[in-house]
Amino acid sequence: MSVFRYKGSKVWTMDFLFHGQRIRESTGTRSKTLALKIEDKRRRALEEGAAGIRKRRQPLLLSVAADEWLDMKKATLAPRSVKIEQANLAHLLPELGRKLICDIESRELARYQQKRLDEDASPKTINLEVGTLRAILKCSGQWARLQPEVTMLPTRDDVGRAITTEEEAALLQACAQSRSRSLVPFVTLAIETGARYGTIRTLEWGNVDFENRCLKWSKDKTAAGTGRIVPLSQRAVAALSFWATHFPERKPKHYVFPAERYGAGGDEFSPKAYHVDPSKPIGSIKEAWEAARLRAARILKGETEGTHANTEAEPKEVIEPLACRFHDLRHTAVSRMLNAGVPLAKVAKIVGWSASTMVLMAKRYGHFSLNELRDAVEASATAKLKWGPRYFPRYPTQAQKRSALTDCKVWWTR
Repeated sequence: MSVFRYKGSKVWTMDFLFHGQRIRESTGTRSKTLALKIEDKRRRALEEGAAGIRKRRQPLLLSVAADEWLDMKKATLAPRSVKIEQANLAHLLPELGRKLICDIESRELARYQQKRLDEDASPKTINLEVGTLRAILKCSGQWARLQPEVTMLPTRDDVGRAITTEEEAALLQACAQSRSRSLVPFVTLAIETGARYGTIRTLEWGNVDFENRCLKWSKDKTAAGTGRIVPLSQRAVAALSFWATHFPERKPKHYVFPAERYGAGGDEFSPKAYHVDPSKPIGSIKEAWEAARLRAARILKGETEGTHANTEAEPKEVIEPLACRFHDLRHTAVSRMLNAGVPLAKVAKIVGWSASTMVLMAKRYGHFSLNELRDAVEASATAKLKWGPRYFPRYPTQAQKRSALTDCKVWWTR
């Protein structure tokens, strides 16, 4: 008998053998007929599982599948990545959220891409949104049928630039005039190490080694960049050493660039920092950075504080800020290392590139002027050629070998 009741109980219990294992579980019902059906369903489920037969789920709406996928990924994604995925879904769901995942076709994705382009969204942003949709469809087993017909939009690799030494000097001078006292060491560290904004922002004093002139970055954007140890130049050490004097009671777990507020006081209305919380990283330098870019542009034009007064005789000239994103400081550091002849493997180690992408990243981040390229060609042209028998093929006769050697020497000395 496959179902029975314990003495004194009114609930039926199933009892059967499956692959030599006794299965004894309560059916939760007082009806013997229903208990037999439950036992049969339980036995069938075990047999299908042992045979590798998966029960096919009913197709879900994209909005429902997106919620399930995001809940599953929250445990493994960084908080910043979760916000990015939520922002991508905020664009995807109004267009495709009410469709079943099995009904989404490649032509609908193409229409979505074109609609986002018409809204002036960048191709990289649209590709990120399609990437989120791809992850959801992969999780549901629906991406394979769309993959051959879906094409990602081409993106630009020439967005970044390397700033010149004149622009760098003007930018640092403009940063020194900012109310934000952390702007100068923050920007200096970015130029000297090529680190990203987020890694500099979350740097802790315990990861700065003044004795060995190096530091250890914490979590970075990529696994190759997380935890890397980077040596510091003399200028970076000087900037950090001076900055450390502002925090005599600093602790290893305190942030190098803490959250603080700024005000102004005194007869000269000089900026003052107050409410410093070293247990929290600085929130954002966007406002101070944008103001520094504008001041740097005025410095490059040779203007002073009094030359841009708004008078009726001389109307104020509109000056565009210095064309420099904060991430361009990373482009600058990489370009200078490559131009100095630093091997690509060392550059990748310093800036946190993986071995599989360092050539592509060097192409994207390396920016050289025409004069720098000309210097490279001239250096190659003036290199000493090592003459010797192994540089010449075998000639039938010694006379032909001497003639070839003479021709090469004549050409080389011209």
